[in-house]
Amino acid sequence: MKIKNAFTTRSIRNRIIIVSKLTGFLLVISYMVSTRLPFHPDIALLLWLGFVILLVLGLDYLMGRFISKPVSRLNRAACRMARLDFSAPCAVDTGDELEELSASLNKMAENLQQAFAALEEANRKLEQDVDRKQRLLTERKELSDNLSHEMKTPLSVIRAYAEGLQDEQNESRRQAYSQVIIRETERMSGLITTLLDLSALENGAVVLLPERFDFVEFLETVAGRLLLDMPDTDFELQYELPKQPVYVEADKGRMEQVLDNLIVNAKKNVRPDGILKLSLQKNGSTLDFSVYNEGAPIPPETLPKIWTKFYRDRDAAYSGSGLGLAIVAQILSMQQFPYGAANREDGVVFYFSVPTAK
Repeated sequence: MKIKNAFTTRSIRNRIIIVSKLTGFLLVISYMVSTRLPFHPDIALLLWLGFVILLVLGLDYLMGRFISKPVSRLNRAACRMARLDFSAPCAVDTGDELEELSASLNKMAENLQQAFAALEEANRKLEQDVDRKQRLLTERKELSDNLSHEMKTPLSVIRAYAEGLQDEQNESRRQAYSQVIIRETERMSGLITTLLDLSALENGAVVLLPERFDFVEFLETVAGRLLLDMPDTDFELQYELPKQPVYVEADKGRMEQVLDNLIVNAKKNVRPDGILKLSLQKNGSTLDFSVYNEGAPIPPETLPKIWTKFYRDRDAAYSGSGLGLAIVAQILSMQQFPYGAANREDGVVFYFSVPTAK
């Protein structure tokens, strides 16, 4: 085995030894042959020198092919890697230690690429964490400021009526004061509950649970509860619904929140004796919902703001928490359902689309 390894050409050392010994042997043989040629000694010497030159050129070619060029390729590859350029692998196919070194360099480059990719991913996540923490701090401050502003009015009302309740002797007025205190307390409780729900949705603490259900029947049930069971309605209800069931896959509980907020919003904004229209249309693989209320239009510069937390139209004829449409936008965005609002002739329409299920 040692003898076989000594004569193998898969080693640079063995190749150099074999070539050097073969070169020496050829020089000796060629010189001996040249001295015995039937020519003048000077001519024989010239012939031998010509052979030596050819032998040196051949040796130079072999050394360049098997040593110099591969080493140059390795050097260029190492320089590229030193510049963190891993775009081109080192290609050396000599069948010896240089090829093994080339493979090792390529493996090192691959490992470095993976390490840099992992480092970049870690940096990206770190930046996201920093941004998220900064955003949370901003949201926390915004929440604190908004809560302070929103709670100021009901707390002032509660305090005023509580003080009046202490000094009031008339029983009917005491009852009226108590009702005001209860109403304002419920308002604060509802505001806090809604705000916590919205925060949970925004922070990803809530997991949506999609299920397959008939949206036509679902809308009829929700709209009936909100619109038909009210004896004091002062608007004209119109609706346009498919006659056949249309199934969708969505979070049913959250979609009920969406419909509740949009329909109640339309009901609060419809003008007396005006039209409130619900529409549900199937367009190919999409189910389009809209609710229209006849009434004052939304100023164009205000339309993009209505989905923002705590935004309220100062000219609106009713008061609200300013969270309903923000919850609608968050729920629909989480399910990637397109939505929007637009002014129509004599009114406003809110809409969204849901992909139909098979």
